[in-house]
Amino acid sequence: MDYNIIKEKMDKSIENLKEKFAEVRAGRANPAILNKVRIDYYGTPTPINQVAGISVPEARMIVIQPWDVSILKEIEKAILASDIGINPNNDGKVIRLTFPELTEERRKELVKDIKKLAEEAKISVRNARRDGIDLAKKMGKDGEMTEDEIKQAENKIQELTDKSIDEIDKILSNKETEILSI
Repeated sequence: MDYNIIKEKMDKSIENLKEKFAEVRAGRANPAILNKVRIDYYGTPTPINQVAGISVPEARMIVIQPWDVSILKEIEKAILASDIGINPNNDGKVIRLTFPELTEERRKELVKDIKKLAEEAKISVRNARRDGIDLAKKMGKDGEMTEDEIKQAENKIQELTDKSIDEIDKILSNKETEILSI
């Protein structure tokens, strides 16, 4: 039985969680929140990071400097149309995004949100476990595995699941600390 496929599914769940956590606006400026913002660049939806330099000069500010100044307005419109909740400041050369301080209430909301995201990742990992165990049982019915091999497979799959869930818990704990300690 190939455990790599199951481990790959679990790893993808963890990577997906990390990407979602990077997009959570935790009071610190993180360029990842712009990943989904696209502008119409010569008729093609293009990510901002492909038409501009993005930097973080301060903890709560992102500066977007387009390589072609003529698209400044397009970038500004795209940011306003997105749901990141920050008003861009355009000075004619660069766009500045200033992140406000988080209130205690907003931090608690963010923690609830990230806990939901982590739970979704755990569910995804458990689904991969279930699929792996189902495959082992099917192989047993087809005569490809003995009862002992099925038990060994179940134990190995459970071990992979436990490691993945522990990693998700660590990632959640780190993000929670980051949000609450800003």
